[in-house]
Parts: sequence; structure tokens; C-alpha cells
Amino acid sequence: MFKTPLRRLLLAGLVLLLPAMVVHAEDPPLVRAQNSVRVLNEIMQAPDKAIPQDLLRDAKAIAVIPDMIKAGFIFGGRRGEGLISIKSPDGTWSNPSFITMTGGSVGFQAGVSSTDVVLVFRTEHGVDSIVRGKFTLGADASAAAGPVGRTATAATDSQLKAEIYSYSRTRGLFAGVALDGAALRIDYDANEAVYGPGITPRRIFEGGVTNVPGPVVDFRDRLEEYTTR
Repeated sequence: MFKTPLRRLLLAGLVLLLPAMVVHAEDPPLVRAQNSVRVLNEIMQAPDKAIPQDLLRDAKAIAVIPDMIKAGFIFGGRRGEGLISIKSPDGTWSNPSFITMTGGSVGFQAGVSSTDVVLVFRTEHGVDSIVRGKFTLGADASAAAGPVGRTATAATDSQLKAEIYSYSRTRGLFAGVALDGAALRIDYDANEAVYGPGITPRRIFEGGVTNVPGPVVDFRDRLEEYTTR
């Protein structure tokens, strides 16, 4: 058991950090979609220092988690909400499913930061895992910090073996980032709010939804635009 002074210190830290996590968790689904489109647009405005175009073109799925909150006060954690689309057999992009990403860490740390995260799925294995509802980076699918630049030729041998490339952007700087241990889950509540009750991720990905809101369609259309250049 923690001694009383340390317990009080931990509780004080949680009191300070939890509001940031809670406020972020209340983003409506369509706001998340708009923010995900914003992240895609901003990434593509700096092609020399962003995700290589050939990686985007050959991706099996792409997830965008805007404004992921990372908070730390001795014990740290991160949470983000975004969208994921998969590439259909005909090469077009599916309607997106809403997702959440969570992860934790322990160490001497303090503060709260907001980071945009992008995941590029290179194989069907990782896609199959997310369709089933949840998977963990590094455990259910190998992940590595992705290369940046116009092409993927800068990738190292260890990166080339990864099934998922991960990227983050904080304060305008975009780079590959290691996210082993982060859990990606389907956000069934957000999917129901947007697509209606009883809609499964597979049905979304296979085109079995109608009356898709504009911001959600926009995410799919931006993927089409940016991965066919």
C-alpha cells in the first residue's frame, strides 16, 4: 500500500489529468470525422516529411486518430478516438468504422499532450484483427515506426517486416512512432450513432450502410484522392 503522502500525491495527479481525458472522450462522432479529415489534409500538404506515397497507395487499411491525449503523472496513459477504412477488393476505400485507441505506461512523467496518430496497415492480417473488434499493436500484429519522405526506400529491415507502420504528429512535426502495446477497438457506440443500431464493422466495410453523413463520406473520399496520386 502507498503511504498517505504518496497516495495524496497520486490522487492529486489524477484529479488534474482526468478532465483532459474526459473532455476528449466527449467528442461527437461527426466531429471526430471532421478532425480526421483535417489530419489527412495537413499530412498531405508536406509530402517530403510525411507518409511515403507508395505506402499509402499499397495500404490495406488506414486509421487516423486525431488529437490523441497522452497524460502522465507517475502513471501515464493515452486515449484517442478516430476512424479506420479498409481497401475493398476492387481497390476502393470502404466507409470508415469508428475506433478508439488506448494504452498505458509507467514512469516518472508529468503533463498532458495531444498528438495526431496515423496507422498504415500493410497486410490483411491486421485488418482481419480489427474487423473482429480489437487488437493490440505489437502483440496481435507487428508494428514499427514508419519511414517518412516521398518513398518508402528509407525503411529499415526491421520496419519492412512490420505489418503496421505507425506515425504521430505533435506541434506540427510528423514522424514515425513506436506504439507497441496500444489497443485498438471498434467504437460500437459511435458506429450506432452514425450508422444505426445493429450495424457490424464488417457490414460497414462491405458497403452495407446507407445515408452516410457528409463528414464520414469526406474521410473516405480524401483517402481515395490521396492514395491514387
